[in-house]
Amino acid sequence: MSPPPLEHLPLRLLDMTPCHLGEGPTYDPASGTAWWFDILERRLFEADLANFAVKLHELPVMASALAGVGDGRQLLVAEDGLYLRDRSNGALSLYRELPAAEVPFRSNDARVHPSGTLWFSTMGRKAEAGQAVIWALSGGRIQRLFDGLTIPNAICFSPDGTAGYFADTRAKKLMRVPLDAATGLPLAAPETLLRHEGPGGLDGAVTDAEGTIWCAHWGGGCVVAYSPSGEALRRIAVPARQPSCPVFVGPDFRQLLVTSAFEGMDEAARAGDPHHGRTVLIDLGITGKAEPRVTLEAP
Repeated sequence: MSPPPLEHLPLRLLDMTPCHLGEGPTYDPASGTAWWFDILERRLFEADLANFAVKLHELPVMASALAGVGDGRQLLVAEDGLYLRDRSNGALSLYRELPAAEVPFRSNDARVHPSGTLWFSTMGRKAEAGQAVIWALSGGRIQRLFDGLTIPNAICFSPDGTAGYFADTRAKKLMRVPLDAATGLPLAAPETLLRHEGPGGLDGAVTDAEGTIWCAHWGGGCVVAYSPSGEALRRIAVPARQPSCPVFVGPDFRQLLVTSAFEGMDEAARAGDPHHGRTVLIDLGITGKAEPRVTLEAP
């Protein structure tokens, strides 16, 4: 089946700083603030979407995602564990350490289930085959959900919390797994929802208010919308060849913020992709939804 036609929608370059590996965007509607990471350069970006002012925070670890906790705190997903971050001063404290791995690893994709359970992934720093894992933080404990992956991505959930999705980019498959809506934990083994064909790979994803899955296509220069049954519905152009992850932002959640990366691109490739690594806002006109806060128990 041929892909949907490529749509070029109104957009804004939110930040001109090119990210080596932009990832993990999220949005806090209470403050109108968007956040994202440059994993490899150990940087956290903070953008006030009311005036498009962007702040840059240097980090002592490679981190890839964050979630709101409340009380002025955030939970960061990093290379060696989960950290609590104080928004007022950026101070980090280790909340949960990750188990040792066979190869040097880093964190990658993450998203919070409607129940407050956090799913997050780790992978080999050189994308070693079979070394990636998807974990859950539930009830204050980290547990292993799925392993044997290579590049874990596209973690997201149906609005009612009964289905979870994730991809192994290298395997070109988007998986679906039935979940307990009250806990965000699997009820059965995952099944293949779709197999990606053509250029690019399945990267980060987010669901809208209707349950449509919006997935960045690394190397494809677009975000593709899939139905919960796996049908490709729309294909939206991104002005960077390697978009990495989308999230809905804005007071009505009708804009899509998309990160990108120049990882693996030589000088000629970067010259041919002038917006490589930049972060964009697309006027999608589709209603998204707020990202849930993560639920913690006392450390």
